[in-house]
Amino acid sequence: MTTSTRLRPPRNLVSPRARWHWTVRAVPGWIAVLAAEVVWATAADRRTPAVIALVVTVIVAAAHLVVMPLWRFRVHRWEATNEAVYTQAGWLHQERRIAPVSRIQTVDTARGLLQQLFGLATVTVTTASAAGPLKINGLDQDVARELVDELTVTTQAHQGDAT
Repeated sequence: MTTSTRLRPPRNLVSPRARWHWTVRAVPGWIAVLAAEVVWATAADRRTPAVIALVVTVIVAAAHLVVMPLWRFRVHRWEATNEAVYTQAGWLHQERRIAPVSRIQTVDTARGLLQQLFGLATVTVTTASAAGPLKINGLDQDVARELVDELTVTTQAHQGDAT
């Protein structure tokens, strides 16, 4: 493990299954938009604008459902060392964060229903930072469990103030 705690890109990617999770999560929103446009197209006096809007929406939705998960997978990264937890997340707005181990207060795991279906979990590292907790979304559930165990041991070994 490295001993440098400077802000840098984390080394680990999230689980490849996160791409499918993100795609499936995005589908209901697009279905709702498309359903509203179908209702509009069937009720409209002039169907041409409604049909054009529907076609454009289908193209944008398809592009979003293909590009978004691939892009997020490239961007979302994480790493835990003996000194710090590093995260990088975002899609259009990207953010890198670092939490020194000595400042960690809690480490939690969450697994929503859809995450459980894909064998994924989210690890939340809470510190006293005003920026809020660090979240690592899209981890394989076994990797998440190991990370929580590792961070628990590491934080207990550190004599930090955790404030």
